[in-house]
Amino acid sequence: MEIGQATDYIIEYFARPDSAILYASQLAKSNNLPDISIQPDEGLFLKFLVKVCGAVKAVEIGTLGGYSGIWIARGLPHNGRLISIEKEDKHARVARESIENAGLSHLVDIKVGNALLLLKTVSSEGPFDFVFIDADKAGYRDYFDWAMMNIRVGGVIAIHNVFAFGYLLDEMDFSENVQIIRDLNQKIAQDSRLISTIYPAGDGMLAALRIK
Repeated sequence: MEIGQATDYIIEYFARPDSAILYASQLAKSNNLPDISIQPDEGLFLKFLVKVCGAVKAVEIGTLGGYSGIWIARGLPHNGRLISIEKEDKHARVARESIENAGLSHLVDIKVGNALLLLKTVSSEGPFDFVFIDADKAGYRDYFDWAMMNIRVGGVIAIHNVFAFGYLLDEMDFSENVQIIRDLNQKIAQDSRLISTIYPAGDGMLAALRIK
């Protein structure tokens, strides 16, 4: 079985997109947002992680069109809250519409601006139960460091694109973003405060459970 076939099987039986997910995808496309969103099987994995760690307070770094935010919010309880950070006004507007259409606006607070500056302002609301990082790769080190300072023991950090858009194992690729991801993967794998692994769907989803 090839990877693509396995992905199709998972989506068909476990993560088939419903009307709200399809609406979010179509709205992002019609507004010409970058086609870099997670796939349905990855979305279900995020929801699974949120549920398993019993998350109530979550942070998402990189909202884009709200697709991943919908999956995360669906894993939260009725009194949960997702703070989602996005640097582009247009992306945030699209995300708010998609999240409202999914009936999840009461759970999601989208903040627009520089991620590192905004993260400083929300730290006081922690510790958090779940953090999802899917933004500019140049900021991944700083985003992870913030997450480690603000995640509770028993909380989960998830990071997208840890296969570096397919270039992770390319020994001839020394570009900055690829090297950042290589270094971060190694750093997390060796961190004794975490139990971590990579879910090999799409471009790779790293999941790290804080144990101490």
